[in-house]
Amino acid sequence: MSTRILAIDTATEACSVALYNEGETLAHFELCAREHTQRILPLVQQILAEAGLTLNQLDALAFGRGPGSFTGVRIGIGMAQGLSLGAELPLLPVSTLLTMAQGAYRQTGAENVLAAIDARMGEVYWGEFSRNAQGIWQGENTEKVIKPEQLIEQAGSLTGRYATVGTGWEAYPHLLGESPVAELFDGKMLLPHAEDMLPLALQLWENGVRVNPEDAEPTYLRNEVTWKKLPGR
Repeated sequence: MSTRILAIDTATEACSVALYNEGETLAHFELCAREHTQRILPLVQQILAEAGLTLNQLDALAFGRGPGSFTGVRIGIGMAQGLSLGAELPLLPVSTLLTMAQGAYRQTGAENVLAAIDARMGEVYWGEFSRNAQGIWQGENTEKVIKPEQLIEQAGSLTGRYATVGTGWEAYPHLLGESPVAELFDGKMLLPHAEDMLPLALQLWENGVRVNPEDAEPTYLRNEVTWKKLPGR
């Protein structure tokens, strides 16, 4: 059965879109801090035009649910809701941290990944991910916002070889030297790419995981903040 899924992500300073079209993949990635609202829709239009498709020909739309920039996550979910409502498409929420773990696997073959995004205010968004023999990632339950100093203790029980991804390691480079993990290596993924959302979105689609546009919510982690639509909007 053919499947077509569009993925969009604006959760960090990057802005990216990707399209899975019956086994073929197209992707666009830009660094455009503070220009997400100007760039995301043109990128969507561009990738659909390249594929010769319209939104109505898609099966679903995946969005980066966070964690990440408060404003960036809101822009992404708002865009996803608008596009999905217009074309009556279900939404597939994909973790930003897990997307980067998938990116590390694509680029280096890493199956154990430590993701850390700089969350500002002296904190990082953190997740520990491992890929099993069936190609399924485990670890979304480990996602949290944490002080960099706590990461040393957090990683104390880990053994083996782990790839590091995300801006958190760059923002707090001393973590690399102090980490008790047996071996760390560069996962070559500072920011999420929408193309790495596609394998994760396909798994959600195949497992019947879908959300309606009005039920889509971002993940912020900090103080358990949840963005809700205001009454009447």
